[in-house]
Amino acid sequence: MSVVVVGAGLSGVACAREVARAGLPVKVLDRAHTVGGRMASSPHDGRPVDMGAAYFTVRDPEFAEVVAGWRSAGLARPWTAEMAVLEHGDRSRSAGPMRWAAPKGLRSLVAALAEDLDVELDHEVKRVEAGPRVDGESADVVVLAMPDPQALRVLAPGLGAVALTSDRPWRPVLTVAACFPTREWPELSAAFVNDHPVLTLVADDGARRGDGVPVLVAHTTSAVARTYDADPAGAVPTVIEAVRELLGLSEEPVWTDAHRWRFAAPELDRAEPFHLGDDGIGLAGDGWGSSRIETAWRSGTLLGREIVKRLQR
Repeated sequence: MSVVVVGAGLSGVACAREVARAGLPVKVLDRAHTVGGRMASSPHDGRPVDMGAAYFTVRDPEFAEVVAGWRSAGLARPWTAEMAVLEHGDRSRSAGPMRWAAPKGLRSLVAALAEDLDVELDHEVKRVEAGPRVDGESADVVVLAMPDPQALRVLAPGLGAVALTSDRPWRPVLTVAACFPTREWPELSAAFVNDHPVLTLVADDGARRGDGVPVLVAHTTSAVARTYDADPAGAVPTVIEAVRELLGLSEEPVWTDAHRWRFAAPELDRAEPFHLGDDGIGLAGDGWGSSRIETAWRSGTLLGREIVKRLQR
């Protein structure tokens, strides 16, 4: 029995862990240079900057056990239970669940889960066909752990999973990080930015990392992301100007970085946590449920358990 998981983000790694735990052979393939997917961290000045997801929350009891393990290993830390809300020049507070962060970057959490797995990076899968087969190689189960539009690119026409990944809109986002000479903004942690033409969220990366480095990370509206889709770096002046105006900053950044996420989050939630067809092709990710890091873990974990049940019958 063999299982191939395409996608080394959290859902793919969580799925593979469940399969491997049952003693079944499983391989994870990803076209990127590192694991993590949209829990991406970029190194700057010897420290990671989270360029994908901003934080994660914990609701599921089983996920809480995983997070406890990360915390014991020094990989995760409670960050803030209160977000600022910036709107029309006013500032308020929004209470909510504890938001968690990772001192070594969110990618480090996925890397920790993937340590004992067979992961092949820099491997771009071209086609998943009936059989199932991955680029002509047979497997008992093939999992696509990625956003719907990316799965649709590799699925052969006529497969049942094609209908599930078609015509579902996803929102793009540009993430811009900026390091400033000093920390001249008021205490922030992170802020939801409402009704703004450029920004949706601004996070104090030094606060969430716990090292106090004066780095801000801004997430843009979908409209800005679409405008600069072909040139993410071209959005930097617009985003920095918006951040400086929003927070009343006088200084120019020392360095900036931009990353484009064409499929940051689905427009609509799904009720089902994963898909596993009779043809042996599975789908998982944060698009299966509400779009959260916890959803990605739960989707991959539950799919992995279902695969084990099917293969051990």
